[in-house]
Formats: sequence, C-alpha cells, structure tokens
Amino acid sequence: MYLAQKYINGRICYFIRESYPHGEYFLSRELIALGPDPGRFIIYPGGNSFYVDAVIENQIIALGKEADPVVLEDIFWRFLRPRIRRALEPFRNREKRQRSERKKRPAGEDPDARIHMFDKRRWHFLRFGHTDQCHLTRLPPKMFRRFLNKSRDEIEQMFIDMERELPIREYKIYAYVSFNLQRYFAESVAGNHPQMLDQTQIDEHFIHQICLLNTDPLFWAGMPFEDRLNDYLIRYVLMYFDYDFAPSSFMDEYLRQFINNRRDYRPPPGSNSVGLQEASTVFGRSKEELRKMSARELTRQYRQKAQKIHPDKGGDHDKFVRLTEAYQELLKTKR
Repeated sequence: MYLAQKYINGRICYFIRESYPHGEYFLSRELIALGPDPGRFIIYPGGNSFYVDAVIENQIIALGKEADPVVLEDIFWRFLRPRIRRALEPFRNREKRQRSERKKRPAGEDPDARIHMFDKRRWHFLRFGHTDQCHLTRLPPKMFRRFLNKSRDEIEQMFIDMERELPIREYKIYAYVSFNLQRYFAESVAGNHPQMLDQTQIDEHFIHQICLLNTDPLFWAGMPFEDRLNDYLIRYVLMYFDYDFAPSSFMDEYLRQFINNRRDYRPPPGSNSVGLQEASTVFGRSKEELRKMSARELTRQYRQKAQKIHPDKGGDHDKFVRLTEAYQELLKTKR
C-alpha cells in the first residue's frame, strides 16, 4: 500500500492505493479515498505519540488486506503535526536504515533489467545532485531495489514525494538531466552548464524525448495509453518551460556541492530506549506475551492502556510518556 495524490477540482486529494502483480507487470488499484485532509485520521493521545484512526484499519481489513501499522505510519507521516514529526524523525530514519540493511536480494533477480533508465537518472539526481551521470551505470543494483515490484503509478507517486524537496532553482536542470539532454551536445559545458548551450536546440530535444517516453510501453508497464501527454509527465513540461537554468558562479557551485555532499545527513538517533523488562511493567503483561504479540495486537493494547492513564483523564503524565516510549520501542521489533 502507498499514498497517492491527485488534483480534483483544483485541489489535491489523497488516496491509499496498492500495487498488485498482473502478468509480467505490476498495476495499481485504489483502496481508500482520504480526501484533501488525511490528517483528520491521525489521533494524538498525548506527548509525542500518535496512531491512525481505527476506521482506516477496519476499512483495509474489510477489503481483505493486512493493516500493517508500519505501512500506515509511512502513509500518514507527512500529515503529522510538525513538532511531533521533528521529535520522531531520528528514530524513524534509524529504523528505516536498519530495515533496509536487513533486506535480502531474491535469488536470480536482476534489478537493472527491470528498471527504466529514466527512473535511474531521476533518482540519481535527487539522491546525489550530480548533473554529470557518467557513473550511473556503475552503481550497484541494490541501490535501485526500491523500484522493484511496484506499479508505474506507485513509482511516480514516490517521485512526486521526493521532488517536493527539490529547490525551485533546480527544476529545469533536473528535467535536463532526467531526460539526458546533454548527450545531444559535444560541447564541454553540456554536462554542468547547459545555460551556455543553444536553448532552441535543447527545447527541441526535450520535446522529442518527452514524446518518446509518453509512448514507451516498457516505461508505462501495462498502464493504458492516452491520446495526450500523460498527467505524470506534465509536471516535467512545467519544470522545464516555466523555469530557467539557475545562473552559476563560483560560490553557487561551492554551496551546491556542499549541500549535495550532505543530502543523506540524518541527526543521530536518540539514546532513550525502553527495555523489555520495563515495557512488561508498563503494559502489565509478561515479557513472553509481549514477544508473541503482533503489531496490531500491540497497538490495541497501547490504545486501551493510553485511555486509562492519559493525563486528561486523571492519569499520571510520566507514566503515560513511558507507556508511549515503550510502545514505540516494542513496535520496532514487530517490523
């Protein structure tokens, strides 16, 4: 399952969709419409804790799907209150890295054979900020695993989310690099200074490449073709024609390189953790019971306990905070 967005009557509406196998491709289907404000489904029991309203979980279960709390957290993460998101971000990033390291490559799988070069170029720029992609083909296949077993719709929604962090001054260079327009020019400045090239020629090559991509069956992977430019490509037309290449200077280049070298920086994880013995005391359940609980059962236990000891209902603030910390630590072991 993943979060998808779409403009309806001039405003962004959100949906929960899923990718599913269909022959040699993965297609997508809609599960739940969240409307323009998914944040209304987030419950804040107190402190830095939160959980997704049970109505979403029940709808997913009614569709015959598994309501994984970790997946729901990812879907609703961007709609959290900023203060809580900032407080929990270090822990979330740490756990995501650990989960990524535990992923194993399926036997015989060749990611390079299934991932489109347009996806690789986009991801490479968003990840490293490099306009020169001569080393792109040398990157290890494991760096592109995130695109496996996903529909074209899910992949495009991933890029929409990643592109939200892209500075406006980089819009046009991002489109230039993603469509690999530098290959049409022999000038040495084509890689890093496209603003010094013939702009009319660049425009013509861009239009040609986006039209080719619009009719590429390998890229769209089973999605139906339309007699117009696909909605997912329109944003690149806007990025390219509505913006200019940013003027470059020595200081601009220095700052750009400094930022790009630190795109992966994450604040160090917090050291405040709750052991299993203390969690057992907080929840009032044995360590063995906590080990055997599923993520869904643990969430249910947390909600019940939180309702009883919440400070707004006469409970103790410190106990409630410790309960929340214990829940968050235990939930990581269920992922």
